[in-house]
Amino acid sequence: MPAPQTFRIASRRQSVSVARRRVRSTLSGWGVPAELTYCVTLLTSELVTNAVTHCRVSHALIEVALTLHGPDLTLEVSDPDRDRPPRLRRTGPDEEGGRGLALVAELADAWGHRQGPYTKCVWARFTLTGHPGRVDVPTGL
Repeated sequence: MPAPQTFRIASRRQSVSVARRRVRSTLSGWGVPAELTYCVTLLTSELVTNAVTHCRVSHALIEVALTLHGPDLTLEVSDPDRDRPPRLRRTGPDEEGGRGLALVAELADAWGHRQGPYTKCVWARFTLTGHPGRVDVPTGL
């Protein structure tokens, strides 16, 4: 198993693209199939954007973590605004935002959130094997 990868980024809009690049690079290095890499990178963008948009802590750092354990790939995005848990909401067809968590719920095999003493973490889990249309994890991992 590859070692978990964790990095921190500033809570700024410009950091979303940095997070996408880091996640894409990590997953590529782990040999994760391109289709799944695309999904995880897209959800990274959604979750980091949510953290940047909704975190009310000044000068916050957002932590992004990737873990590959057996057939499970987990993406975690944490920020220091523990008192504002994410909530899935219904959006109208003309609304510009508010669909990020619906996208996470649709594309991830499981997702949720947890609160720590000083942070909240939103996570998404993906299964690399035994999933229709997904390729097995390469044996070199």
